[in-house]
Amino acid sequence: MVIYSHKEEGLFHLQSKEMSYVLSINEGYPVHLYWGARLHDNQNLIDIVQDDEKYGLDRLPQEYPQYGTGDFRHPAYLVQLEDGTRVTEALYKGHRIFKGKSPLVGLPSVYTEKESEAETLEIELYDSYASLTIYLSYTIFHDRSVICRNTRFKNNGTESLRLWSALSASIDFPEGDSFESLYLSGAWAREGNIERRALSSGSTIIESRRGMSSHQLNPFMALVKPETNENRGEAYGFSLVYSGGFKIEAEVNSFQSVRLSLGINPFDFNWVLEVGSEFQTPESVMVFSQSGIGQMSRTYHSLYRERLCRGNFRDKERPILVNNWEATYFNFDEDKLHAIAEEGKEVGIELFVLDDGWFGKRDDDTTSLGDWSVDHRKLPNGLKHLGESINKKGMEFGLWVEPEMISPESNLYRENPDWCIHVEGRRRSEHRSQLVLDLTREDVREYLYSTLKDLFQSAPIRYVKWDMNRSLTEIGSANLSSENQAETAHRYVLGLYSLLERITSEFPDILFESCSSGGGRFDPGMLHYMPQTWTSDNTDAIERLKIQYGISLVYPISSIGAHVSTVPNHQVHRLTPLDIRGDVAMSGTFGYELDLTKLTNEEKQSVKEQVAAYKEIRPLIQYGDFYRLKSPFNENETSWMFVSKDQKEAIVFFFRVLAEPVPIRKRIKLNGLNRNWQYFIKEQNRSDYGDRLEQIGLDIPVMKGDFVSVIYSLKAKT
Repeated sequence: MVIYSHKEEGLFHLQSKEMSYVLSINEGYPVHLYWGARLHDNQNLIDIVQDDEKYGLDRLPQEYPQYGTGDFRHPAYLVQLEDGTRVTEALYKGHRIFKGKSPLVGLPSVYTEKESEAETLEIELYDSYASLTIYLSYTIFHDRSVICRNTRFKNNGTESLRLWSALSASIDFPEGDSFESLYLSGAWAREGNIERRALSSGSTIIESRRGMSSHQLNPFMALVKPETNENRGEAYGFSLVYSGGFKIEAEVNSFQSVRLSLGINPFDFNWVLEVGSEFQTPESVMVFSQSGIGQMSRTYHSLYRERLCRGNFRDKERPILVNNWEATYFNFDEDKLHAIAEEGKEVGIELFVLDDGWFGKRDDDTTSLGDWSVDHRKLPNGLKHLGESINKKGMEFGLWVEPEMISPESNLYRENPDWCIHVEGRRRSEHRSQLVLDLTREDVREYLYSTLKDLFQSAPIRYVKWDMNRSLTEIGSANLSSENQAETAHRYVLGLYSLLERITSEFPDILFESCSSGGGRFDPGMLHYMPQTWTSDNTDAIERLKIQYGISLVYPISSIGAHVSTVPNHQVHRLTPLDIRGDVAMSGTFGYELDLTKLTNEEKQSVKEQVAAYKEIRPLIQYGDFYRLKSPFNENETSWMFVSKDQKEAIVFFFRVLAEPVPIRKRIKLNGLNRNWQYFIKEQNRSDYGDRLEQIGLDIPVMKGDFVSVIYSLKAKT
């Protein structure tokens, strides 16, 4: 049993192996009672809110608060009726409990493979005046400290309703002023910055208004106590499985409680709920950890890797690739590609990826998006011949596409100028000389599906890098009525998901990697269809320490694309040794983004050794438990480690950025080991017990120079 229902008390206790979540029905309102470490079911928790009842709704800790009836904090939803009023009062009508977890219609979500993995509570609320039904869904997993929440609206009346806001989840905590918020900020080429700041009276808001999840802020926030660190303290994580504009708000009121809610950004959102129709919100994945931020991250990692990602590549080791983008940009021919691939074969690389510039008349970024036919000037023998030639070298063949975009300078645009996102009579803002195709339209999606299907069948393609290089502007659709224009941004995301579902299902043997100018759409929604993401266009090893460290707060290492590039680096023009570039990139899904033909013999030998080394540790890197040891945001040093599920193997990475004037011997305290086992440290030719390595640390020798790194391999002597 995972969900206990106590009818007399109106109480629901959702219980997993290490966590409890408790709510009750108070005069028809779903009220939050407790979320934290596991409790026995026989404890009386109703009295938690008794003192709050006499103060009315403005103090009641609610599960899905409404607008207009006395609660002056931000609501979870806002509905306008045909008479123009915006007051609702949806009260408890019933509930059901069932094993397993239902998929969301049209939206990605976490799933179960067996019904026994989880149980779901669905609470039905009803507003009799508006004839509006609201279904609150809670899924709790037996062996994971995870609750998945979503909300569904149904119009049972005789008049249409208008949703101005429809968030996925809301929760009220006491002691709001004692929490800190933890989230990820950034920009193009500097994604994944960890922000941490105390909550105070008023609201802390992170959001995207860009029609995509964005480089600037990721759809994730955690609430932590000031004393919480990587290994100790409570952490409450909130992650939204959505790839469009989002909003997460933590509001501290005058009674020092905090309301955290998340979902589709209400900004520029308005949805007409027709008679008899339903609206489904995206899924919110809520994680509790009583053992620090690191345990919260590992819970997200395993859940997203095993029960969000899907398909043939979910559990497969990801191939080592070489991508020609930074090697050639648009300036290549078939001979140049063969030369890079030949060098790749010699050093043991498994996949060659042809990036932008292979189609239309694409000699720069001003033309041809939408014209997905091969440029025979560059590839006179076509894609099939190139792919088969790559295969003969013992490598798989991959391809870059940007299907959601259209260039004004293209045949597709000349033939269908209304196929882009636009507002009639307004200018069409071009970013990177391109516009966005209107995926709310079935004819556009059908064109893309048939075009991509033909393309992917035309050559032996086993990897696709799916890019998206701009945000949405002039958000409108020629295919929607005036009443429905504010639905465009969300309908775009739904259209994208529909297309991805068809394409990825049609081609299960293709490994799809998501990209949006790097990490502009690194979110759980995309991971449902594409199990890895190009983390950042910034390939500098030192910048990548922060980027990859930050992204690991939520996302599994198997999803983090990381490549070795040339020096001086093309983004920051820094010179770094090949060793540290390799060690940083090996801490993700590994590859190269440089011209292998220009390497010296010594460098080629180093690359060959890196490739061989990664093949040895790849299962541990991509599917082991990840522990952050030292933060690049706080120190001159960074360290992290990977531990196998059975704790018999581990690998430790240590990086130092700048040399120190008086170098001293360092120790790094490890984590995740079996304290009672001895571990043989290959690079030091000695053994230590797990408890010593955790409490005293692993000895790091004196390191000379800037930009240095070292790797240690540990094996248990059991």
